[in-house]
Amino acid sequence: MVVYSTAGDEDEAKRIARKLVEEGLAACVNIWPIRSVYEWGGELREDEEYALLVKTTAKRAGDVVDKILELHSYETPAVLILPVFGGFEGFLEWIVKRTE
Repeated sequence: MVVYSTAGDEDEAKRIARKLVEEGLAACVNIWPIRSVYEWGGELREDEEYALLVKTTAKRAGDVVDKILELHSYETPAVLILPVFGGFEGFLEWIVKRTE
């Protein structure tokens, strides 16, 4: 599974990513800067954010979501669980080993 989320700044993204990996909820988290355009509170907004792409298993995905919600500063953070239908078997096995 992949869990996608965003954070308001790089420090928050790194803090969330480190905690997920330290606690064995994720094997790896990619972080990169993005620009988001969205409506919030009746206002069109455009902000710089940081995306997180969390590599985990189906078994741990719910725990990842819970931990992101616990650590996140947003009132309504973007958090999506996305299925993985395949990939390099060695990498997929590594994810399972890191998150057991």
